[in-house]
Amino acid sequence: MNRIIIILGMLLGLSMLPAHAHHAFSAEFDSDNPVHLEGKVTKVDWINPHAWIHVEVTKEDGSTENWLVEGGTPNSLFRRGITRKTLVPGTKIIIDGFRAKLDVFAAAGRRITFPDGTQVFLGTAGVGAPDDGAEPIDK
Repeated sequence: MNRIIIILGMLLGLSMLPAHAHHAFSAEFDSDNPVHLEGKVTKVDWINPHAWIHVEVTKEDGSTENWLVEGGTPNSLFRRGITRKTLVPGTKIIIDGFRAKLDVFAAAGRRITFPDGTQVFLGTAGVGAPDDGAEPIDK
């Protein structure tokens, strides 16, 4: 009887652990609404499951918009050459991606272009984004 109680207690404890689900691209982002953002990095959140790049974009009228761009995992970005040293605040970048369905100034990043012209795949493969799974793009 004690064994059954212990096993049930362990199962109950395991059932209370948080479950981490991954979203499909189409749940959050609009593949029919591409964005082209040119601006400077203000902050990068190197967190799992996705890194987030904060970009200040200056519009033609001189006003600014602060965009939040989702990238791949920190590990996948690091393997492509995107590190804490390449995305420091103040770095001018271009990001092509797809606008979020709900948040006006959020997007899923597809490609990042650095000041030297180098382009790198910014997204995550396997989640249903357009051209899903593209190899890193180097110029």
